[in-house]
Parts: sequence; structure tokens; C-alpha cells
Amino acid sequence: MDNVLLVIVVVVALGFDFTNGFHDTANAVATSVSTRALSPRIAVLVAAVANLAGAFVTTAVAKTVGKGIIDTGLATEKTILAALIGAITWNLITWRLGLPSSSSHALIGGLVGAALAQSGLEGVQWHGLVHD
Repeated sequence: MDNVLLVIVVVVALGFDFTNGFHDTANAVATSVSTRALSPRIAVLVAAVANLAGAFVTTAVAKTVGKGIIDTGLATEKTILAALIGAITWNLITWRLGLPSSSSHALIGGLVGAALAQSGLEGVQWHGLVHD
């Protein structure tokens, strides 16, 4: 059963990555398209290539998000799954309403909410969340 849950978490994480891509691409290409510096097709292509390259070049954002926010000793696969579902939901709501929003912040909010629901106040590393 644990392996099935792990596979589900990985699939949902890929779903979050997909929503992150189409959510943030709109923000990234808006200026270049509105100023007619690039056509919409070329701007999206450039954003897609840059996002893919960024995933292979650095993991700095992932390391920052994964460190000092929640107590990883208390977190389970269910905690991570709940955080991802919350972040995906927020991404979809803000995308549908046309609101600019950060997918990274959505993930942090999902992690904090899931840790609070699972472990209470001790599940969140408040100092790391506020000061780092």
C-alpha cells in the first residue's frame, strides 16, 4: 500500500509541476507578447524551453521550499499529497480567475496547511518560515 501511495504522490507532484508551468508561463510571457517583442507562439516556446532547462540546471527553489518550513520528521506521504492537492487547487482557482499568483507560494501554503492539519502547531517550523 505504501508503494501505491508513493506512486500517487509522484503523479500528483507531476500534476503540480504541470499547473505550475501553465500558470507561471502566462505571467512570464505577458510582457514580451503585449509589447509585440515576441509572437505568442515564440514566447510560449521560449518559456517552455527555459522551464525545462531550469529543471535540469538547478534545484535551488526545491531545496529552499523543502527546508525549514515543516517538520519533515512528522510529515508523511499523506501530508505531502494534501499539500500538493491544496497547491494545485489554488493554482487552478487563480488561473481560472486570472489572478496573478505564485505557484511556489501556493506550495508553501499547502505544506503549512497540511502540516497544521496533521500535527498541529508543532508540525510547522515557524522560525524557518518567517525568518529564512
